[in-house]
Amino acid sequence: MNDFKNKEDFLESHGYVIEDTWYPRVTKIVEIKAKPALYRFYARMENFEAGERMKKLSAEEGTMVHEAVEDFLVGKTPTVDPRISPSVDAFLRFQKENNIEVHPEFVELRLVHRGERYAGTLDAIATIGGKKGILDIKTSQEIYRDYNLQTSAYVAAMKDIIPDLETRWILRIDQAKKCVRCGALLRTKGGRPQVKTQFGNKEMWRCRHEWGPTEGIVELKEFPEWEPDYRAFLGAKKLWEWENESILKEVGYL
Repeated sequence: MNDFKNKEDFLESHGYVIEDTWYPRVTKIVEIKAKPALYRFYARMENFEAGERMKKLSAEEGTMVHEAVEDFLVGKTPTVDPRISPSVDAFLRFQKENNIEVHPEFVELRLVHRGERYAGTLDAIATIGGKKGILDIKTSQEIYRDYNLQTSAYVAAMKDIIPDLETRWILRIDQAKKCVRCGALLRTKGGRPQVKTQFGNKEMWRCRHEWGPTEGIVELKEFPEWEPDYRAFLGAKKLWEWENESILKEVGYL
């Protein structure tokens, strides 16, 4: 089913116009890949509408974290909504401890790969541990492999502009309450409490949980080998073009 109303809506929601040329967005292209974790999320919900409501609220909370973190990265001091303060406070501690240095001119940068004809918006380029790389911020409950498709496309688009670009990182920022008895996590993002336990840990399943205060969670993971992921991204792009062939011909992309 198409997720756009008409040609104009497709152009606006699925891409960017850069120097009078329209390019599809990286994030829309990678949506063509199946997402088992998302399917499991919908399966746990009462119905599809409930899942959509929770997903929308979760996205809004994620955007608040995203925007606050990016403001701090470029030296601003934004007002932080109390709902996300554990996440932001944890990030600020993590940034200080790990000496994450960002390059302000590359925060929320619109990028384009004219050869492969796609565009995107970069979260940041950072220097961590003496290495310069793409930094992509996520507010999910884990780091999914799908993110590698997106970040590899960003590296390919920026490597000639920044010759000393070496690597890429996913910076995951989240928050949850921890059970003081068994260590299980209670996550309330999206307005629906979810208990996260370790697979196969029967003690966690049986525990009468006693939740502590909400705490921020920060995870930084490096993915230096980007070329195989980029080949997969280009394959996904071909499939996306095939899926949307009719509208892409109508708008003049194909």
